[in-house]
Amino acid sequence: MQRVCFQLQVKPERLNEYTARHAAVWPEMLEALRDTGWTNYSLFLREDGLLIGYFETESLAAAQAGMAATTVNARWQAEMAHFFVGLEGAPDRGFLQLHEVFNLEDQLRRARSA
Repeated sequence: MQRVCFQLQVKPERLNEYTARHAAVWPEMLEALRDTGWTNYSLFLREDGLLIGYFETESLAAAQAGMAATTVNARWQAEMAHFFVGLEGAPDRGFLQLHEVFNLEDQLRRARSA
């Protein structure tokens, strides 16, 4: 399972609206995410608009391709794109992916097998 963490910047003046939109994501969008392999998906938002997302998937490329093939994703990405600063492309492809440097379970597993 691949763990994916990413960063985006929400426009400070749109924080309340962005939060409200994510309090009631369209059911068909939720189902599309689940069906295309986006699991354990969470978003974290700082007061200045720094957005950190995290999800797990078998393949980031396959999960993104699966979502790109849905009509609901095209509608959602078009609506969400206006919330971000300096975004190149759709939010689900234009994010800055962060490099994982530590995972507790991975290190515990290695320590037990040593």
